[in-house]
Formats: sequence, structure tokens, C-alpha cells
Amino acid sequence: MDWTAFIALSLLFICAAGYDTPSAYDVLQQFDFPIGLLPKGATGYELNNSTGDFKAYLGEKVCSFSLEGSYDLKYKSTIKGKISKDKLTKLSGVSVKVLLFWFDIVEVRRRGDELEFSVGILSASFGVENFLECPQCGCGLICGNDQGRNGKLNRFVASS
Repeated sequence: MDWTAFIALSLLFICAAGYDTPSAYDVLQQFDFPIGLLPKGATGYELNNSTGDFKAYLGEKVCSFSLEGSYDLKYKSTIKGKISKDKLTKLSGVSVKVLLFWFDIVEVRRRGDELEFSVGILSASFGVENFLECPQCGCGLICGNDQGRNGKLNRFVASS
């Protein structure tokens, strides 16, 4: 093999290796969070490993859906915050409707098998198992005949 072909193949290999970057869902898992914190369709992300600052991008302008008829959630096209193991802080871009009012979710903490969502002075905890699947914009976890993993409906029950 001549050197030109060797260099060309080496460059091709290096370029192809660059396409193995993890997805936004992979990054969530690296910090011990389930993928279902983000809806389907995340198109990319930015992460500063030294500060934990992150941005996740959704293809939709605004993504909204209802979970079990209890909670309405709304995601902006860009979600920002600071991520570390078991902790998402300084969140912006995710809101939940409680009764008649929309509140920004500002923090998510993992405490064992529970995720605690904070909207400031109020918080609610849910089992991690409720977030093993990504909801879909418009229909949440129940889209068409799809009833979630293994045909079971995912139930959200606040524990605090």
C-alpha cells in the first residue's frame, strides 16, 4: 500500500470516529438520570464538562404533552441548566401545569430510586421507573395504540 492511500484511509477512520459522539440521552445516563426526562426527538446538545453547563435542543418549536391526564408539560426548543451526578439545577425551558398555573421546573434531583422535581418552593417526587421511556411531543407516553413498555401504562404518583 502506498503512503497516500494509507493517509487517506487514516483520515477517513479519524473522521468516522468523530461521529460516535453520545446523544443527549446518553449524557443523561452518564449522570445517573433516565432518558425519559427528555422527550423523543432531541436533535443535539452542548455540554461543558468542567462547569456542567448544558443545553439540549429539541427539533420542535415547543413540545407539549399530557401525562396520564394529570400533568401537562411544556418544553421549549432549548433546555438549559447545570448537570452533575444525580442533580440538574438552574433549569430553564421546562414547565409543568398544576391546576390552572404554569410553573418552571428549576431543579431535578435523583435520590435513590426517586426523582424529585422542584418548581421553587414546591416539589414532588416520582419513581425513576416512570422515566425509562421518552414521552413524545403531542401525545406523551400513550401515542396511538402504544401503551408504553410491555403494554403497561406508566403511572405517575407523587410521593411528597
